[in-house]
Amino acid sequence: MAELDQIVKAIEIASDPAQAPLHQQALDFLGTVQSNAESTWRLALTLFVDATPDGARTHSPQARFFALRVLEDFFENRLEPFDDESFRTIQQSLLSYIQSEYIYGSAEATAPYIRNKFSHTLTLFFLSSYISQWPTFFADLFSLIRAAQPSSSSETPTFNRHIIILFFHIVLEISGEVADQTLKAARAFNQARHVRDARVRDAVRERDAAGINEAVLTLVADGIEMIKKNGRTGSESPVDVVDLGIRTFSSYVGWIDINLTVTPTTVPLLFTLLADPSLPIRLATSAALSRIVGKGLKEPGDKLQLLKVLALGQVVDALETKTRAEKMQRTTADEGEETYREALGKLLNALGLELVKLIEESGNDAVVAEATVLLNQILPVVLRIMADEYDDTSNTIFPMLHALLLSYKRVKKLSPGPLDETKRSFLVSLLEATLTKAKWDEEFDPDDPDEDDVVEFEALRKELLTLLDSVQILDQELVTTAIHTLVRNTIEAYNSGVPVEWNDAELAVYLVYIFGEINKSGPKGRVAFCVAPNVEKEKKKLVDYSGYPLTPHGEMLLGLVQSSISSHPKRIVALQFFEAVSRYPDFFKVRKECIMPTLEAMIDVRGIHSADLNHRSRVFYLFYRFVREIRNEIPVDVVVNIGNSMRDLLNIEVQLPDADDSDSSTDVLAEAIKGSAFESQLYLYETVGSLCSLLFRTPDELTSVLLSFVKPLMAELSEDLQAFRSNGARDILSIVKVHHSIMALGNIAKGFPDYPNPIPPGYIPLPVNLFSEVAQAILVCLEAMSGFKDIREASRSAFTRILATTGPSITHLIPQLMTSLLTQFEPAELVDFLNFIGLLIHKLQEDLFSVLDELVGPLSAHITNFLAQPVTGTDDQRVNFETKKAYLTFLNAIMSSKIHSVFTSERNQSSFDALMESMLQIAADLSDAVCQRTALQFFVRVVTTWGQPAPANGSDSTSDLKPGLPGFEQYIYKRILPVVFQVPSSAAFNSKDPSHAQVLSEIGILLQCIVKTRGTEAYEYLLNVFLPSQGWPPASALDFSVNLYGPFWTLTTLIFTLFLSSSLAASVTAYLSDPNAAISYDFGLLSIAVPLVYSYGLALPTLLWVALRYLGVGEWSVVEAIALWGYSMFVWIPVSILAVLPFPSVRWGLVGIALGLSGFFLVRNVYPILATAEAKATRLLIIIIAALHLGLAIAFKVLFFSYYIIPPPSGDPIPNGPGTEIGSPGGDTTTSSAAAVETTVSAAAALRRMLFS
Repeated sequence: MAELDQIVKAIEIASDPAQAPLHQQALDFLGTVQSNAESTWRLALTLFVDATPDGARTHSPQARFFALRVLEDFFENRLEPFDDESFRTIQQSLLSYIQSEYIYGSAEATAPYIRNKFSHTLTLFFLSSYISQWPTFFADLFSLIRAAQPSSSSETPTFNRHIIILFFHIVLEISGEVADQTLKAARAFNQARHVRDARVRDAVRERDAAGINEAVLTLVADGIEMIKKNGRTGSESPVDVVDLGIRTFSSYVGWIDINLTVTPTTVPLLFTLLADPSLPIRLATSAALSRIVGKGLKEPGDKLQLLKVLALGQVVDALETKTRAEKMQRTTADEGEETYREALGKLLNALGLELVKLIEESGNDAVVAEATVLLNQILPVVLRIMADEYDDTSNTIFPMLHALLLSYKRVKKLSPGPLDETKRSFLVSLLEATLTKAKWDEEFDPDDPDEDDVVEFEALRKELLTLLDSVQILDQELVTTAIHTLVRNTIEAYNSGVPVEWNDAELAVYLVYIFGEINKSGPKGRVAFCVAPNVEKEKKKLVDYSGYPLTPHGEMLLGLVQSSISSHPKRIVALQFFEAVSRYPDFFKVRKECIMPTLEAMIDVRGIHSADLNHRSRVFYLFYRFVREIRNEIPVDVVVNIGNSMRDLLNIEVQLPDADDSDSSTDVLAEAIKGSAFESQLYLYETVGSLCSLLFRTPDELTSVLLSFVKPLMAELSEDLQAFRSNGARDILSIVKVHHSIMALGNIAKGFPDYPNPIPPGYIPLPVNLFSEVAQAILVCLEAMSGFKDIREASRSAFTRILATTGPSITHLIPQLMTSLLTQFEPAELVDFLNFIGLLIHKLQEDLFSVLDELVGPLSAHITNFLAQPVTGTDDQRVNFETKKAYLTFLNAIMSSKIHSVFTSERNQSSFDALMESMLQIAADLSDAVCQRTALQFFVRVVTTWGQPAPANGSDSTSDLKPGLPGFEQYIYKRILPVVFQVPSSAAFNSKDPSHAQVLSEIGILLQCIVKTRGTEAYEYLLNVFLPSQGWPPASALDFSVNLYGPFWTLTTLIFTLFLSSSLAASVTAYLSDPNAAISYDFGLLSIAVPLVYSYGLALPTLLWVALRYLGVGEWSVVEAIALWGYSMFVWIPVSILAVLPFPSVRWGLVGIALGLSGFFLVRNVYPILATAEAKATRLLIIIIAALHLGLAIAFKVLFFSYYIIPPPSGDPIPNGPGTEIGSPGGDTTTSSAAAVETTVSAAAALRRMLFS
């Protein structure tokens, strides 16, 4: 017993706060005991059941609870039967405990958590022993339920309450373990346990399901009788027993025979309990009925019969009517009764879903007809539930409504036409309920909203929007008319002075706001708001849409703008108005007279000058968005006035947080910057830039107006900088104001359009000098305050925006910017800076060369040193990875641009080798597959750019490819190739790892690129020099080299063969059609052949190889995959040559032969690879491959092998009648014949392009 005493002592120490120093030691010991449950379970069993002579438990509740945990671990991991001695020991101990504690004792009254824990422990023991060792488990348990036999037959038998509750808990636990998918999904999957649980479930069904069900229903009925006799009050009220019994019944109805749970006895009992005065009983019964309704049955007829027997539609209808009447009589809300109405909604939802499923999937007309009748009967109740004032109740019915509308849409798709009257009547009622439900509650206070209420109502509106969208698809006119009528009536009532509640007004404006989202299938752009004829895309900008009649949406927007609803006393209405008008800027391009009234509303106290901060902040964004979208429509003569009306809102105001709430000045600075309303104010500064840019035709006025906005900010910037220099880092206010001023100046520049590249004719330059002064001022501030991260970020952001506007005019300031940014920086900022430079490369290209030439060397050295620093923690590892990834992206951006020569410039030649070596190290590092792939992609671009062979004497010098670096081919062979082969040869490389598989794919692409770029030279080097030096046998080296080079040669040859043969055939047929026709070449065919052949021959096998690697299939290399597809295409080369023959049947035959041979070759070689997969479904990929191959053959036939001889038109034997001139009588038909041929050839080429695109 010493070990038992040790465990008890350890538990006492772990539970005693006074012995904290020994806590960890005690916990470690207890953890060892629990982890070794296979050997310590006997101690745990003794610890749990031991009792004193007077029947009390020997050990503390804490110790006994720990004992149950050990027993749980032992039972849970036990998937094999116990030995006889262990089983008997456990069984007898647990039965003795139940008798002493639950029959003669208090059933753990002082520690109810132990009672619950014991139920689960006993359930786990049951799962381990029921099948072969304790088949009488339930019979033994039933024998304990009767507390005492009656003295005479006339007395009602009495039952032990404690055993009843234990029995119910055990059945609940068993159902959870063997049938609850949620619980199963929450634990780690174990195949052996899954099989064991399924066997237990089947055994219970066969042996004891009927007995369990009978016992549960008998005990429930007994509880109901006791309620009738003794009432519902008291410490041991039978209400709890009935509630738990129904929940137990509900737990197993889904996995035992429906004939046991749905009987002439159970159905009336459940309906009685569904209307019981006790709320828990009603809720439990509703859940049980929902599970019965949702139980799967094989035959649709059986399911329909079940639903007819239950007749839940009538029951729920009566209960909903009753509860709704009771709710109307109550003066205060009753949350319990509302919960019951939610339960009724869930029950009705379950019934509706099953009926819709029957209609959709049964395939039996009789079943569909009866199910449709039942469904139509419950629809009025569904609408009443949906219209409930409590959103939680309404939400319960949405899944059924979505399923029903989806069913309607499927029917409509199969049989287009108007809906039948029943469905249309339902849609009318549903639409009415939806629009009513979309309205805010009158009791909601929009001026002091509760954030949780707002979030919940917005979620409800999203659900309602989905319903509206579905109804609109079914009957567009119905929805459009309903919304249009509601909006028009509301606006007319408001304009005429009739009192309109704020929620009615808000709903009308909201419906205008969402109308475009509902009407997804309608036209887009300006024609969404006016009924205009179709116009070619190029001419749309020239059309005057103002004279066309408006669509319903256009009429609603026009009514909004012309009304005074934006002046509604409730700000929420005005805000919704601004949301609506800013969402549909194209309307204002149709009715330009609405622009000024809308701008006036946005500018005055209804909008950006509102007294409410939150309202004002949101309108700042909406105003910016509106101006940005319609700025080209704003009259230039009002631009200055609009800008002047905003000046009072452009003052930078800073409110510092209480310094006592922060740990340091840095915290105060961050809080002051992020906690202010300045973020929304930035939209106003950008709007200023947008408005000023409209004055571009008058540069002097533009400069003057822009200066009037910039000068105050520059002055404040200078003043705050001086204050900082005087007061130092403790002057938080000055630092924040400098930050805000820099951001404001940057956003003004952002409002201007981007600098064009290339510059179009007649381009009027912006005031670059002014922006240059701004940039220099920012640099001065940055140099003085570079120690503050927020200042560095603001400067980089502002520079990005100024550079986008001015182009190369201020690129000379970038080195100074880089110096200041990198003097003091946090590692994460380096990523942002690299992204910043990458963006400039994309925008400026050659204009950035001189700057990048000066920048790339020091920047690369800086980053290389940073990446070489030791990584000490998770955060450092993440920053290191992000920096490396951004650096590689930066280098790839340079190689993809027109300024890649910056790496080999005179300034950077000395660091070129170090750069390439660092990239080779990353390309060989298998610990970071993401960056490794990016580095390999870099070398693909490097080889393509610098590895080009020098042009031979007399060769065509007009090629787009420029000569590479002299001697770079030696670098490819001596440095890049070894790394390429080193990676897959590494012991750490695992081809079944998806990330490594992707790396191998990049390696294959790089090898292909080397061979493609260097041609025969690379092939011979691999075959004769490199592979033999790596110890490859000659046969293997030859096979690899051929597979690497051959497929590309085959595909390239096929491309030119297709082009030449189709062009030749077109010329032959043109000649045979008309000897005088000119020979022509359709170079469009070449642009079609290249992507078609390369995509099929290179991309498709690569993708298949990656997919198979991911699935762990075979030891197939990517080179073998590409080679297989390349060689399968060889047969198309002679076929394309023979297809010149002007015989359609011969060409079809040739295509069939090529399809058969190449397809057989692919299937014969690919299917054995697929057959090695463990999952047989993988073999079905061969069907996809065959379908794609067939598609390729059809594409070849249509695009390259389709041409016909068109004979010249002969004389018409029918004389021309008066007014009909068929042909040209007496004229030469050569011209018309040639024109016909030319037209036909052009049409065929156009057809090919159309089919390909």
